[in-house]
Amino acid sequence: MKRGLLFFVLLLFLAVAAQASTAEKAFQEDLARLNIFGRILNPHKKGVPDAEIKIFVNGKEFHPPAKGHAAHGGGLTTEFDGSFQVELELPREVITKGSIELEIFKPSYQKTFLRLKPEDFALKDGEYYAKIEIIIPRVKGPAFWIATVVFVLAYVLISFELLHRTLAAMLGASIMLLISYTLGTWNPEYHILSYESAIHSIDMNVIFLLMGMMIIVGILKNTGVFQWCAYKCYQLARGNVIILSIILMTFTAVASAFLDNVTTMLLLTPVTIEIALSLGINPLSLLIPEILASNIGGTATLIGDPPNIMIGSYAGLTFMDFVKNLAPVCIISMVVLFFYTKFVYNREYGRAKVEDIQAFIEKLRQEYRITDSSLLTFGLLIMGIVVLMFLLHGVLHMEVSIAALFGASVLFTYGLVTKKVDLLHLIEKDIEWPTLLFFIFLFILVGAVEDVGLLDMIADWVFHLSAGSLVAAVCLILWVSAIMSAFVDNIPFTATMLPITAYLTKVIPGAESGVLWWALALGACFGGNGTMIGASANVVTLGIAEAAGHRITFFGFMKVAFIYMILSVGIANVWLLIFY
Repeated sequence: MKRGLLFFVLLLFLAVAAQASTAEKAFQEDLARLNIFGRILNPHKKGVPDAEIKIFVNGKEFHPPAKGHAAHGGGLTTEFDGSFQVELELPREVITKGSIELEIFKPSYQKTFLRLKPEDFALKDGEYYAKIEIIIPRVKGPAFWIATVVFVLAYVLISFELLHRTLAAMLGASIMLLISYTLGTWNPEYHILSYESAIHSIDMNVIFLLMGMMIIVGILKNTGVFQWCAYKCYQLARGNVIILSIILMTFTAVASAFLDNVTTMLLLTPVTIEIALSLGINPLSLLIPEILASNIGGTATLIGDPPNIMIGSYAGLTFMDFVKNLAPVCIISMVVLFFYTKFVYNREYGRAKVEDIQAFIEKLRQEYRITDSSLLTFGLLIMGIVVLMFLLHGVLHMEVSIAALFGASVLFTYGLVTKKVDLLHLIEKDIEWPTLLFFIFLFILVGAVEDVGLLDMIADWVFHLSAGSLVAAVCLILWVSAIMSAFVDNIPFTATMLPITAYLTKVIPGAESGVLWWALALGACFGGNGTMIGASANVVTLGIAEAAGHRITFFGFMKVAFIYMILSVGIANVWLLIFY
């Protein structure tokens, strides 16, 4: 009896197991693949990186294999362009009749839910596809306010030189990252930006272009070519101070268009002081026009001034784009500068006393000669090739930094092989590492406030203030850039304005011509002439002059330079409104 009962239970168990196995097999055979892909966008329709996506199937969280770079919380996250892709293996009935919901979250954004409906799926070759593109609204959470405060404090430290700008930028960037990975780990609302996003925000095209040009200029200056050019300027002027000033301004502007204007002024200033003293005039009457010319000339090309390098790299503008759109207005501004200089300094120039012009020319010829003609010849050849590649980089679809690094490496190699260049001296002295590091940390700072939405808020404010008018937007960007750049460092200001200008270029009718980029470039570069701290070339030149005993006060410089800055920006404004 017991054996019969046991046999019956065993048969019953086998029957149930067989039925369950058949049901499971049928269930598995009815599985289908669901591919969900698309982009998560911010209110300006720009991709949101590091957004976390959770998937709920019939109310329960589903954990598919993640595709995308890992965020601070792990799991499925969006790429740097806001894109994502995930594959799910689900019963067909769940896909067609069940509930599938996405939860999207990122600090400084509102948590957003999206329910996928059966009509959202497309069936192809037995697989289901769902493409989504959703805009998630921003919120001003803890990450927004912390990033904004740190950014403003860093900006104040940089602008008013309360701390070395490289250290101020590094301090701000490191604080934001530290908060993101301490407080932000415990509470995601405090997460400002990820390490991956920080690295991605650094524009290496700008860094490598600056490094390449620093090496080229550092090698060329060892040939004495800059001092020789100053001597030739005096020789051409033959003692006429007005003509001398015009020639010096022209040379400074042209050199600043293709080389670093800080280096140009660094090398020209001592020679200019010596020439001015021999003429019996105040050296500042020649140096200040040179400073103004260096900032005007640097505006004419992509590589002439750091703001242009940043704008060109961000907006994808070519060397020839800058030349065609900015060089004409720079030439007009230079002509106005010639007349303005004569008006301001005519009385000072009239005091010049030249006893023996020919003797002084001979003295300069002996003192400022080319020290290495072979290195200069090879260097000018390489520089010519680099400039040619700058002109063609749009056609070649090549970043300008590649041309600069190529020229720098070839010239550097030649100098080492011929033993004409000191490797350690060039690396330690001629490559301005603090400047390069400043750019790196500045990009991270700006990337952080862009990530939390501060720049979007400013862009919306500018858009509403201009009422969508292109004329108003051009004037607003130009004059705000000029005034701001006169009193604060134009490099962080330009970095802040890049995403704002990009947004306005998309939403304002007629701005697709790129006119807002030119307004930003002209405002940031011309505005540097407004005060003695407006541009690096100003600070360097006046510092050397003060060390030589020729000091000028902040308002003494501003009395001359600010008026010309207003004139040049006014010319730029008329130019932009007429031709765009």
